[in-house]
Amino acid sequence: MQAARRHLTAEGAFGEYNYYREQWLIDRLAGTLQQVYGRPPCVDSVGQSGRLALLMASSSATALQCPSTWQPASEITPAPATDDYPFLYLQARTIPDFYLLTLALILAAALLLVRLSAGTLRPMGRYVDLLCMGAAFLLLETKNVVQFALLFGTTWFVNALVFTGILIAVYLAIEVARRVELGPSWRLYLALLVALGVAWLVQPELLLRLSVAPRFVVAIVIAFAPVFLANLVFARRFRDVAASNLAFAANLLGAMVGGVLEYVSLLTGYRALLILIAGLYAGAFMLQRVQQHRPVSPA
Repeated sequence: MQAARRHLTAEGAFGEYNYYREQWLIDRLAGTLQQVYGRPPCVDSVGQSGRLALLMASSSATALQCPSTWQPASEITPAPATDDYPFLYLQARTIPDFYLLTLALILAAALLLVRLSAGTLRPMGRYVDLLCMGAAFLLLETKNVVQFALLFGTTWFVNALVFTGILIAVYLAIEVARRVELGPSWRLYLALLVALGVAWLVQPELLLRLSVAPRFVVAIVIAFAPVFLANLVFARRFRDVAASNLAFAANLLGAMVGGVLEYVSLLTGYRALLILIAGLYAGAFMLQRVQQHRPVSPA
């Protein structure tokens, strides 16, 4: 909405037209226009329900002759959708019951398939840290896809660039882990948490002020530095596992858990996922330290 306003002349007007499903949706969009243009928008609706509506707004007080001016239907107007919380059709910050049921079924199916293919889940207790890594990495991928869509547009090409970048970062991390002695794992975890902290501090609106070329370079560094470091952490840990099939199963199950946790963004927005990612990697580090000091039980 703000970008549209910047393209208008002094007497220019912006309009949006649709058959809106609910009155609260009209209120959300009209309230957004009021915040952007500084005055309530015009409303021209058809029918008793008023859902077939045209909303018009302008920076000029004389540019429009309103048949009626928007008045909210209730005392509390739904907050505008934002770059961090782009869920226009979700009235309140909640996870719908249908989503919760579907996610529970997906997670149950994942547990069942892992159980059938890898055997009993109990031996995977040694690799709970890898489960945390799988969940965190899936969330990191989600955050990168959303951020690049915001910075460069929601297109298949942009998504393809993100996933290509992730695969390249994974490959580079594997090659570095093969050829370089990485030292103690705490250094890698610390570097990863610092990279996540930088991604938290550099918000997308700061990058949007840059032209396309420097924005692309900075976005790549901020987005893929954590991906690269996360894969160094994984490669360092996976190298020392005693049962690679169980370790990999735990990591894949973690990715499924991460897919479920992705929907936390319906409550918090996407930026808060970075806190969850950092918490999962910090938890993985603590679990790994506990496992290293745990006596090995006889076979």
